[in-house]
Amino acid sequence: MYNFEFVKPSNVADALAALASEEAQALGGGQTLIPTMKQRLASPEKLVSLLGISEMQGVDVSGNIVTIGGATTHANVAAADAFSGLTGLASGIGDPAVRNRGTIGGSLANNDPAACYPAAALATGATIVTNSREILADDYFQGMFTTALKEVEIITAVRIPVPLASNYQKFEQPASRFALVGVFVAKYVDGVRVAITGASENGVFRWSEAEAALSVNFSYDAISSLSVDASDMISDLHGTKEYRANLVRVLTGRAVLSAS
Repeated sequence: MYNFEFVKPSNVADALAALASEEAQALGGGQTLIPTMKQRLASPEKLVSLLGISEMQGVDVSGNIVTIGGATTHANVAAADAFSGLTGLASGIGDPAVRNRGTIGGSLANNDPAACYPAAALATGATIVTNSREILADDYFQGMFTTALKEVEIITAVRIPVPLASNYQKFEQPASRFALVGVFVAKYVDGVRVAITGASENGVFRWSEAEAALSVNFSYDAISSLSVDASDMISDLHGTKEYRANLVRVLTGRAVLSAS
């Protein structure tokens, strides 16, 4: 590691002021950034921790909306009385050390192509709330590690409409515990949304064919004969494009069967 300045503001205004300085970087739980810095793949001169900002922490369930502070840890999301798809997803992220340090805001800001939260946000049509605006999930995710966030903009909260039924299925890469493929299915009065993580070279995406079929008939049979185009899937030592495409269909079926 190298020398850098570390600040831990107690409110959003002070955090933004600190981030306005040159070569400053926001720090959530540090589960991605710190290893990246150790490998010299990133070298910010100042780290601005968001973990001390109380207004960015906690889970509030009010009516049919779940609001999660951007600095809320995975463990706290898992322990909250929200809805089964979300709590199940959060409880399966990494290991206890990761879940007690990593944050939902950090995960969504980084937008790793194999992270779990992007699938939840996109499948539920969540709203990403920042210090200056609100961004619909459909507009927020823009490719691998790419989002609509501007420089010196932080995620203060995430608002999620509670689905009638939901489930997240993940086929883990055993070493990293990231999703080799992850599928989040969310059923609403006006239709079903299906989001896929870990599979595509373009990052998280919605499977529109499955959504259309499941909106008519929310059952395994509705998607059993569907297939995903493998041409844009990731191919690596863990699985071919075709392998991942098949996992998308299989895990979507399991999510539908397990949705509650």
